[in-house]
Order: sequence, then C-alpha cells, then structure tokens
Amino acid sequence: MNRENLIKAALEDEMPDLVLKNAKIVNVFTGEILDGDIAVHDGVIVGVGSYRGKKEIDINGKYALPGFINAHVHVESSMSAPQVYAMEELKQGTTTVITDPHEIANVGGMTAIAEILKAAKKSVVNYYVMLPSCVPSTPFEHSGAVLEAEDLACFKDDPNVLGLGEMMNSVGVLNCVPLIMKKLDKFSDMIIDGHDPMGTGHQLNGYVCAGINTDHESISSEEAIEKLRTGMAVLVREGSASKNLDSIMKGIIADHIDTSNLAFCTDDKHLADIRSHGTIRYNIKRSVSLGLDPVKAVQIGTINAARIYGLKHTGAIACGYRADMVIVEDLKDFEICDVYKDGVRAADMPETDNISYSTDLIGNINFAPLPENAFSIPVKDQYSVIGIVDNQIITRKLTYTRDQLEKGLLDGSVKKIAVVERHHATGNYAACYISGYGNIHGAVASTVAHDSHNIVVIGDNDEDMMKACEELKRIGGGYIIVSDGKAISELSLPLGGLMSLKSADEIIREIEIIKAKAHEIGVNSNIDPFITLSFMALPVIPELKITDCGVFDVTKFEFI
Repeated sequence: MNRENLIKAALEDEMPDLVLKNAKIVNVFTGEILDGDIAVHDGVIVGVGSYRGKKEIDINGKYALPGFINAHVHVESSMSAPQVYAMEELKQGTTTVITDPHEIANVGGMTAIAEILKAAKKSVVNYYVMLPSCVPSTPFEHSGAVLEAEDLACFKDDPNVLGLGEMMNSVGVLNCVPLIMKKLDKFSDMIIDGHDPMGTGHQLNGYVCAGINTDHESISSEEAIEKLRTGMAVLVREGSASKNLDSIMKGIIADHIDTSNLAFCTDDKHLADIRSHGTIRYNIKRSVSLGLDPVKAVQIGTINAARIYGLKHTGAIACGYRADMVIVEDLKDFEICDVYKDGVRAADMPETDNISYSTDLIGNINFAPLPENAFSIPVKDQYSVIGIVDNQIITRKLTYTRDQLEKGLLDGSVKKIAVVERHHATGNYAACYISGYGNIHGAVASTVAHDSHNIVVIGDNDEDMMKACEELKRIGGGYIIVSDGKAISELSLPLGGLMSLKSADEIIREIEIIKAKAHEIGVNSNIDPFITLSFMALPVIPELKITDCGVFDVTKFEFI
C-alpha cells in the first residue's frame, strides 16, 4: 500500500482505480445508511462521497456492506481443503475468516500448522489463524500429536497468526495446571479464544481471570449475557450441528442488550450447508428476521469481529479500509449481488490453484489389529448410556437398568458406539451404548471425531463395526457405511482423514449421497449423521462422551 498514492486518489489528484456509483452505504461506525459513491485505489477504499474513477460501476441504489467476518471456524469441518473453503466463503460474502486448525493439528501437529499457514498466504480471503491450544484437547484420549507452549511459540510472529485458539480444558485452567498456564502466559499479549460451555458463576469468573477473551459455546441468551457481563466477547454460533443463534439472539433482542461485544461465527459447518444457506450472511439475515435492527446485525457480522481480534483496516466501508465489500439487494433477505475482495469482483477471480500438502498428512490411518471381542460390553445391572440431543453437540448422561437396555436393543433405540485409536497403533479402543442415533442396520464410521480424530463407529452388530474400521483404512480416512458385511457408501478424506482434495461440487455431491444413505439405513432424520457422530468423542462437551480410553463423564471430568 503506497500511502501517497492513496492520498492523491482520495483528493482526486489521481483518478481512483474503481468507483462504485450510487450506493446505499452501511456505515458501521455511526449506524447510518448513506447515499454516495465508493472510491477504491490499490485495493483500499480512499473515499466515500462523490467520485469519478478509471472504472465505474453503477450499483443503482443497492446496499454496500463491509465484507463479512467469520469470527471462529474450523475449516476442516467443511471437509474441503482451505483453498476450496475460502472460495465458498467468498461467494457468500465472507472476506475474512478466523480459523483454528486444531482438528488437523491433532492429527499432524506442527507440520499441519505449517501447511495451513502456507495455504493461508495463498488464500482468496483474509485467512487468519488462532494457534491450537489443546493438542490433545484433554489428557483423556490419544491424538496424533502433542503441542506444548514452546511449539506454538514458533508460529507466534507469523503475520497470519492472531493469537491462541480456544482453550477447551477449562478444568485445567481453573486448577492452574502448569502446562496450560505456560500457554496462556506465552500468548498473554495476543487474543486468547475460550471454550467454556455452560460456564457460570465463580467458575466463569476464574476462567475469565485467566486472560481468556472470547467464547463461542453459549447455547442460551442467559449464558451469553452472563459472559458478556464479564467483558468476554461472545461469538454467536450457527453451524451444522450446533444451532445456537435463535436462542441467543431472541434474548439479546428482548432484553435490549448492547451488541457491540458480539460477533458471528459458524464453528463447524458442512460445505453443502454453506452452499445452500451461507455462513455469516445467514446469521445476519436470521437475526434481522428475529427483530434485530439490520445495521446492528451488519455490525455484529463485520466491525465487531474486527475490533475483537484487532484487525485494523478491516470490517468497514471507510477511508483506509480494505476494499472488501458485499453488495446486496436489501437489508431483509440480504441476497448477494456482488462481492469485492480488495476491490476485485469475486466473480472475476480465476479458479483457485491446487495446493500440494505434505505427504505426512495424507492417508495416515494406523490402528492396531482389533481382537474379535474389542467391542463387547460386560453384562451389568446398570449402564451409562450416551443420549444424543437433536441439533446439539451436547449429550445427556442416561442410566439404564439391564431390562431397559435389553428393551432398547430390541426396539432399536439403543446402539453400540466405539472409538479406536488410529494414529500410532497403540491398540487403544473403548465401547459403550448410545441412544438417539436411530434404528440403523449395519455400521456408520468416521475418522472425523473431534478433537483427536480417532475412528468413531456406531452399529447394531460388532462384525459390521469391525468391517467399517477396516474400510476406513482402505480409503485413507473419511466416512463409511457398512451393512451385512459390505461397504455400501463411502467418502474419502485423505488429508489427515479430515478433508478431501476434490472440488467443492464433487465434495458436496458425495456428502449428500452418503448422508442420504445413512438416513436410508435408519439414522435419526433430525440429526446430521456424521457431524453428530463426530462430536460423540469430544470429552470437553457435556455430559457423556467416549474416547479411545473409555467412557467419560464430562460434568465430573472423570472416566466411568
């Protein structure tokens, strides 16, 4: 950016490269909607008012908004490589993403982070990284890598790094575990993301005192407002599995809560959902439909996130800001007419180049041979059963008597779930019972299993469950459905067992096919078969989960 050139263009001593004429401009600083032109030079906005330019585009009274900012996302959950994901976000008006690559880091450690940062520098959007704070997320599972404070500090000075990613080990924070304190100290001069589901009272206060700045785990307005009162920034999440926007925003609107410390995020969202609904655009539109003032909704989706994460010159249509803009028809449906990134129309951008990734991250499915009785569960008088909650990643801790369990197995409401360590062939595995997934015949399995990404498999018989694990090794990781001893549908995700290297169209088509097949064999129609499955192995989200080490009570933070 040449400062003198910008000044000259602002003064019209030099003609700006581009002028968008006759816009209704949403000013996120004053809350006004202003009529005027937007002048762009060298990819930067140099003026709002009346301008002539080398190239002029009349947008005929349409609304010009700043490019949207996705404040917290795990790109891996889209199952597409970063360059493919970024293009999909851009088409939906998102020009900045703040990513936490802890999924791929749990598989590939420092190599994975280095590869993601390499991809970030070639991205079509502003692609920022929060360094994964919890690899593994807890000491109660086996991941592909272990990252300490010194490891993360190696990346601290990278210009695409904003700070420390979500600190999921809240119990470790509150108990001042030295290794966690060291990470927090190392990044105390940067933004630190939080992860404190159902945090409240003294425990929430202690968590905030640790220096944690944000949280995206609120599932109710009461929880979100309590966190806002501590000074935390609340990232309102609407993903594929966790749909929290309605419950939070209804309360925020009804109670007239100040929205300046809110931002929007998706956390985990499938590519097909992004294509059909959008990401931050959807959050803005939905909030307006719930009664939020449109300009406030735009502020939440743009400048608020930029301020929270210290992104200068991003998130506004104003002099000196990046020319990242979204042109929409109105402030109700927010139908996108055009997107500009650094003053270039997204529609005019060439297709993204393929990026090669380290072979260390390709097809690394390595589990020890499973004994025939690996998934057998001893007969007991009482069983702890994982209870799936529709459209949530939290679960319920259910207790079944032997009679209740036998009845559930007979009527199909109860199935078996297992996790198998797949990084270092440790031979670790565990199994228990689960309800709410549906009356499936066969087995559904995945190497996408937050956050250590071992193999997670649900089935109604051990043979198909075993077969599913073997099939995942064959395809190099991904999704698989097995019935009567045969693989009937598959999705290969060779990049860390998490992401495809195919185009967005191909990935979406394959996802829709395997999801449809999963519902066809009996998966609960109210849940996403694979996103829901992936969170059953996450021992930091209440109440009951399973890892390769056993059945874990998250509320007590101990194995059963």
